[in-house]
Amino acid sequence: MKKVMMACLLIIIVLISGCSQPTDAGEPTEPSGQEEPTGVIEETDMPSGETELVKSSLGRETSPQVDPEALETLSQSQTEFALSFYDQIRNGTSNIIFSPFSISLALSMTLAGAESTTEQAMLDGLKLTLSETELHAAINALLLEIEASQNMDMEEVEGSQFELNIANSIWGQSGYDFKEAFLDTLAVNYGAGIYNVDFIQNPETSRVAINDWVEEETQDKIQDLIPQGAIDSLTRLVLANAIYFNGSWRYPFSETQTAAAPFTTLDGSEISVEMMKVMGENFQYVEGEGFNAIALPYLSPDFNMLILVPELGAYEGFEGSLSTQFLNEIIGDMSSEAVNLEMPKFDFETTTNATGPLKSLGMTEAFQSETADFSGITGVEKLYISEVLHKATITVDEEGTEAAAATAVIMKIESAMPGEPKSLVIDRPFLFFIQHQPTGSILFMGRVTEP
Repeated sequence: MKKVMMACLLIIIVLISGCSQPTDAGEPTEPSGQEEPTGVIEETDMPSGETELVKSSLGRETSPQVDPEALETLSQSQTEFALSFYDQIRNGTSNIIFSPFSISLALSMTLAGAESTTEQAMLDGLKLTLSETELHAAINALLLEIEASQNMDMEEVEGSQFELNIANSIWGQSGYDFKEAFLDTLAVNYGAGIYNVDFIQNPETSRVAINDWVEEETQDKIQDLIPQGAIDSLTRLVLANAIYFNGSWRYPFSETQTAAAPFTTLDGSEISVEMMKVMGENFQYVEGEGFNAIALPYLSPDFNMLILVPELGAYEGFEGSLSTQFLNEIIGDMSSEAVNLEMPKFDFETTTNATGPLKSLGMTEAFQSETADFSGITGVEKLYISEVLHKATITVDEEGTEAAAATAVIMKIESAMPGEPKSLVIDRPFLFFIQHQPTGSILFMGRVTEP
């Protein structure tokens, strides 16, 4: 059987300086009186032959002292952001897949350099109520808890697998002055340093190096993420995060039972899909008013795919009523039930320009060169976010789930007991969430309107 992967989530943040060309093509211009570049330089192996790493002298904090209430607050904020962002992009009738975890984590790393009202605007846009001081430690604790799920003892099933990896990398212009506090925050909470590259002299080589890292961390699911021309001699910084998640179902579907079956789309028309079946297994399940909900566990029980299936003809109203409180209530009402489940295989990708939705969520200031304040990153040049791009893919079949996502944030300067089995046939549009149950983090979210 083929390997099934549930895959990556990758974030790229490109900070491009762009008001005027440097007079010296070899070095960025720096105002007099700037602090000397901080950090420790060491040799390390990197893609495309680069070997220099600038990082804080501090190591990652592996036992952050974070109040459990702060973790709960962060989880709820991330869920609220996921649903709010989805509400901005759900117009139309197409399938959707995106990673709210990818987008929020990328922008949270960017927050390490945001100051004044720009910082507050980003906190508001991400629906975060923790202060920035609390936030980075809480994210570190959240990431460590998710990573711990990778290492838990699991009942291995022959031919199945589960693997989770979260990686961060930062790529900066060689000789650039990055502030010590910025380097410290990234090192302590994200385990990241800054790989030196030469965007000024060799932008194409730098682009290839970052793309190589992306491909490696995503098992080649995301290729050529940064297109030619996106990185040029004005680029100064790229922040990257990748999440690789390879998960098989705990209760695999039988390939021999997969068969063609009808599926009703949003406009009421009927199409033929490949419908998978698993019979009589115990799932977390609830029949609510006007909908059914089921959670399909992966080989690691800390991860599942939550599926919400509104009644036929009621999808739009249900989708519009979805809120953090409603979602929490649905999850809280679920209990173990034996279910005969039928659901379609699906495989698609979505490309989203997140700039408009993020502005609508209150982050406009970070996108304006006149008002944005990212002076916590560097005092050399004034940066602002020019565009946020996002792309995600998902494949669901009998063995499990394979998913990948990438985010590019481009920044510039101006210049229960078994009983009779329930039956659920998912033959109509539905929502899905891939989540880490202990923390409630939504890694992926989307809808299927036409498998």
